Amino acid sequence: MSSTSFAKKTFKSIKGSAQKALHRSLDQHVKLAVTGLSGSGKTAFITALVKHLTTQSDDKNLPFFDVMREHRHIATKVVPQEALKVPTFDYPRALNALLPTDGMPTWPASTERINTLRLAIKYQSASGLRGHFSPQSTLYLDIIDYPGEWLLDLPMLEQSYSQWCEQQYPLLLQHPRVNTSTEFLNAFEQLDLNAPVDEGLLAHIAALYQSMLVGLKKDTKLAMLQPGRMLMPGDLQGAPLLLFFPVNAQHIKSDEVVPGSNLAHLIKRFNAYVKEVVKPFYNEHFKHFDRQIVLVDVLSALNEGHETLQEQSSVINQLLAHFNYGESGFFKRLFKPNIDKILFAANKSDHISAKHHKDLALLLDSLVHEQSNHLKFDGVQIETMAMSSIAATQPRQVADKGQTLDCIYGKPLNEQDWLTYLPPQPPKRMLNKNEWPAQGFEFLSFAPMPNPDKQLKHIRLDHVMQYLLGDKLS
Repeated sequence: MSSTSFAKKTFKSIKGSAQKALHRSLDQHVKLAVTGLSGSGKTAFITALVKHLTTQSDDKNLPFFDVMREHRHIATKVVPQEALKVPTFDYPRALNALLPTDGMPTWPASTERINTLRLAIKYQSASGLRGHFSPQSTLYLDIIDYPGEWLLDLPMLEQSYSQWCEQQYPLLLQHPRVNTSTEFLNAFEQLDLNAPVDEGLLAHIAALYQSMLVGLKKDTKLAMLQPGRMLMPGDLQGAPLLLFFPVNAQHIKSDEVVPGSNLAHLIKRFNAYVKEVVKPFYNEHFKHFDRQIVLVDVLSALNEGHETLQEQSSVINQLLAHFNYGESGFFKRLFKPNIDKILFAANKSDHISAKHHKDLALLLDSLVHEQSNHLKFDGVQIETMAMSSIAATQPRQVADKGQTLDCIYGKPLNEQDWLTYLPPQPPKRMLNKNEWPAQGFEFLSFAPMPNPDKQLKHIRLDHVMQYLLGDKLS
């Protein structure tokens, strides 16, 4: 081989290696936190997102997602995740619930533990530096999912046991908790906080408190149910770490806590729970997020009345407050500067008529307004949207007495018959108690619709994907 040929071959090899290295450096990683309170639709959202991205024909189903509309999406596949100690999101099981081979579809089971999924999205670069050096690029998307109940423990990181009791105990005396807290409160009244610790008695009262929380989760949409691990304890079931409960804060004086007493043990267990359960969870899994979607089931809260919606608003704002600390604040270090976009999504918009979707978005915006302004000041982009990851109804127009009514058609959850239904109009903002309609609100919940074409219908999921990922796929 001549020296000229060897030089050309060497140059070509070096050039190829450099291009590969540059291609790797231009590949992107986005870590998406899918958050929301219990029942907000996190599992359905992740399933729909993965289904649409991994289906080749979905450029027609996602018209407002630029990479699809411009036919630049090449392919997406699930790839091995890096978090080897975290379970993988069970996408096949969730998809099979929504698109069964036989029988009626059902909503996938709620999240009961933290899990994650990694997608590799290969696409044609549109322009810019990436497009100049590499016509094809890959975005690695890590989707993080976890129980909404665990999210509620976040404020406990900055609370003492006394402060936690000041917040939680009064709730037990108010509607609607007062209807279910009687047995726990009666047992607590018999407890001598200053007596030598009786672990059996504390375990009994803690079990009553846990039973009350589980009942409230099952029968209501109340948001402030702590500690979250009492609702989904996993391997902590029965552990002394969970055997605590709130007491009347008037009984707590830090300088008078008797060592070895029932109160001393409750304080010890609360502190241990925060230190050994809550703090490690957020330290290990709540770092380095790039994007976040917060799903909110506003309609179910409206059904239950002013108190439930007000509590949901309060909880969401408490959680948002943890994104808004000064430079020395714990959560400032934990989140910023990684998260630069947050989307607040009022899910299940298909449960109302399309002309009221804007009202639903405005209502959610009013619920999160208290803290969103601070987040914007910190440089975080905020968007609020009404959407449905999976549409469970179809729009129907019905003529009635010379008027055209915008109705929806579907099968109410846990019922056999399908019906055409005229849903009420949600308020455009948070109402005070005096403004609340006497008849309240009644929004039906619907089962997923059969899809013979094996596709999942949605409302504005493409808008969601464009907002969260569009700039990363340019």
